[in-house]
Amino acid sequence: MPLFRRRTGGEGAQDRAGRFGFGRRAAEAPAAQGAAPRLDPAFGDESLRLVLAQAAAGDWTALRPALAAADGGELAFLATAVADVAGAEEWTARAVADAPDDALPLLLSGARHVTWAWEARSGARAQHVTEEQWKLFHQRLDVAEEQLLEVAEREPSWLAPWYFLQISARGASLGPDVATARFEAAVRRVPGHVGSHRQRLQQLCAKWGGSHEAMHEFARSSMLAAPEGSPLGELVALAHLERWLDLPDGEDHAYLTSPAVVAELQEAAFRSVLHPDFVPVRGWQGSFNSFAMAFSLADQPKTARLLFDALDGLVSESPWHYLSGDPVKAFRAHRDRCAGY
Repeated sequence: MPLFRRRTGGEGAQDRAGRFGFGRRAAEAPAAQGAAPRLDPAFGDESLRLVLAQAAAGDWTALRPALAAADGGELAFLATAVADVAGAEEWTARAVADAPDDALPLLLSGARHVTWAWEARSGARAQHVTEEQWKLFHQRLDVAEEQLLEVAEREPSWLAPWYFLQISARGASLGPDVATARFEAAVRRVPGHVGSHRQRLQQLCAKWGGSHEAMHEFARSSMLAAPEGSPLGELVALAHLERWLDLPDGEDHAYLTSPAVVAELQEAAFRSVLHPDFVPVRGWQGSFNSFAMAFSLADQPKTARLLFDALDGLVSESPWHYLSGDPVKAFRAHRDRCAGY
């Protein structure tokens, strides 16, 4: 019983029918109670909302103290949030020019150029990206590479430049050796950094020249190497979702609902986000959304509902964008189908 058409194929995915259902009981389940689903870039965090407002206003003087006080994964998280703000390339360029010895605006400029490059490329399949889009994509990645490598040299203890350099390396097709070196540089600085592990998982996907076997091995070994309660268990869910995306209709549902995959999803969730030692940090909602989608698609509504209830309507664009151009619509449909369990 299809909820809507799903998007497949990773970058530039095209819509095709995806079928997944819990049976008659789920179809008749009442709508889930709780807050209305919503995409909130701040995930209800008022301090992050302030950072985003300052970035949108281009107020670097007001924004800088929050960035200067952050370190490790926190700085990478804030830089990622700022990099998503439209127009940030303009005021970061001015901030770099005004204070050329300050690594913070250079970091933000490099991060913004990574995001800005992917915006130029768009989400179309490679064959549908225009020559002009490719030109802008690579121009912006070139700027990002130069600026981020400069930041890494100036501030050798910072994780943030290495996090973004993983993304730029993938876009610029710099090869597996460079990709591996940059991931290792990131995790030497913050070993359990979830964002860097997500980027490494993407690098190992078949769609980026890796393999399903390497992707799954990385996900599982990372989870088992981390202490219980670590969010790195999400990698297992993400790997299974990537494999699901790569399968034709019918085989995709059979794969996710197979006993072996369900068992791995359960193990990963209860070792990570549903473990008593799990401590939520900024961005925890991303991991919960990943698991919620995986369990819903795997016909495990009881476990999915635990995650939906904890989220209270907070939707992350990824991975719901794999199902629909409207992540909120996809989230709502699956949450509502799990409501009766």
